[in-house]
Amino acid sequence: MSDWLNDTVRHALGEDLGGGDLTSEATVPVGLSAVARITQKAPGVIAGVEVAGLVFKTVEEACVVSALVEEGVWRDNGPVMEIHGTARALLAGERTALNFLQRLSGIATLTAQCVQAVAGTGVTILDTRKTTPGLRTLEKAAVLAGGGQNHRTGLYDAILIKENHAAIAGGVGEAVRRALAQSPGVMVEVECETIAQVDESLEAGAPRILLDNMTAAELSFAVAHVAGRAELEASGGFKLDGLREVAETGVNFISIGALTHSAPALDLSLLLEPTG
Repeated sequence: MSDWLNDTVRHALGEDLGGGDLTSEATVPVGLSAVARITQKAPGVIAGVEVAGLVFKTVEEACVVSALVEEGVWRDNGPVMEIHGTARALLAGERTALNFLQRLSGIATLTAQCVQAVAGTGVTILDTRKTTPGLRTLEKAAVLAGGGQNHRTGLYDAILIKENHAAIAGGVGEAVRRALAQSPGVMVEVECETIAQVDESLEAGAPRILLDNMTAAELSFAVAHVAGRAELEASGGFKLDGLREVAETGVNFISIGALTHSAPALDLSLLLEPTG
């Protein structure tokens, strides 16, 4: 991951810096030393400290980065990081570091809220592939920091048969049979919208079924109908305030695309203090 992360950080910095920081070059003396302090201003879970630190180290290798918080822990506010370096370097990395840190902490925070909402039910909160292009690895790590679990990483490490696949294959049952025969040992899951499709999938031997866009009542019926013959995942744009009802239907998993496509950024700030 290190080479990929270095490239990601360099690309992000390039978007912001281009040919140089014109404002700092005009107003900040060369070589002036400073300390930057990043502070959490709203309740939540911090994630992304490593990549934020790497931003500053990439701008100026001599920067000294200190993490002041444990990732994955809910807290109300407080210090997050302290970075020593030249003022120009700290200002050059400020926005890119905060963009990573606020985005990833927002994902971790929303995930933690979802996990708390279903606490005690035995349900696992999953993410999806609805991630920012180029940032999936970081965003899925933020989900883990928030207490959720990762679904498949991409198209290459698990099989999820969706309606388009099933339509081309001739139905969910046939799609499941082909997938199990083609890829033994790989996790196979199939999306179902009706109980008839659930029955087709079970007959074909599907080990996991995604119950798509079902109401809580329909999910409860599906859980009783399947009766442990396959793992069940609920999906369908669920909101935080409705998660408990979904979890209490007895499904094993709830997947939530909003964890990575709609999480609000966590409020953080960076203040700079010259040190000589």
